[in-house]
Amino acid sequence: MSTPQPPMPQAAVPDWQGGAAGSPYGGYTSPIPVVRTHLGHAIASEWTKIRSVRSTMWTLGVFLVLVVGIGLLVAALVEANASDGSLASDNPLSFGVFGLLLGSICIITLGVLTTASEYGTGMIRTTMTACPSRSRVLAAKAIVFFAVAFSVTFVSVLLVALADASILSGARSPSTQEWLKGTLGISLYVALLGLLSLVLGSVIRHSAGAITIMIGLVLAPLVLALFMFSESLSGLRDALFNYSIPSQMSVFYTTSLTNDGPTGWDPLWIALGVTAAAFAGAVSLLQKRDV
Repeated sequence: MSTPQPPMPQAAVPDWQGGAAGSPYGGYTSPIPVVRTHLGHAIASEWTKIRSVRSTMWTLGVFLVLVVGIGLLVAALVEANASDGSLASDNPLSFGVFGLLLGSICIITLGVLTTASEYGTGMIRTTMTACPSRSRVLAAKAIVFFAVAFSVTFVSVLLVALADASILSGARSPSTQEWLKGTLGISLYVALLGLLSLVLGSVIRHSAGAITIMIGLVLAPLVLALFMFSESLSGLRDALFNYSIPSQMSVFYTTSLTNDGPTGWDPLWIALGVTAAAFAGAVSLLQKRDV
């Protein structure tokens, strides 16, 4: 007959498990607070990203140099070579558009890098793991980028506008509407242009490709229109002139390149509609595609 075996001693339950009966983890409570995440957390994360990478400082630094430097240089050259009374009918704010057109390339580049660079480095996987709601991630990126792009652009164009109005003593005084369009309006337009670049970067997922497409969108219509000499292409040529981005930017300074096309605040509503449609499409694609 076999000898009965004594019962095996039970392993001691660690104190951190609490030892609650019927639970594989006992009564353990994590010391890390668990909170329901929201859009504010995503915005805080994106703000940390955009202000901590070198590309932001470089692109915005070059933007400031181009906008302020060229804007002041053009105004100084015009004032130095203008004859008496030749500037009497000119809006002094309009000379700031030269630097802003080149500077917008910097905003476009930063917009693309805000989204596309994460796909290139693989950081997007970490981002989506931390925040599984893809639409929330894209919305947070858009909010942070738009705020940065608008703030920097507004400060730059306001500085140039005040300086140009002071330098060009022979020019007329801009009206209140012209001040609003030449500072607030153009800043919103450039920020929307950068936001469209951000959305395109999310769709293309390739920095160089998205930047090339956006630069082509800015410059190609006007360049193509310049070489359409045939009378049969006059309708297309006029449309390209009227709705090219350089022409729409000039509308904010009441110096449109053409007599037809958008006027007043129309370019801003066009940019807002196009960007909103592109954003909706990007959100839809983001939900369907792998990270």
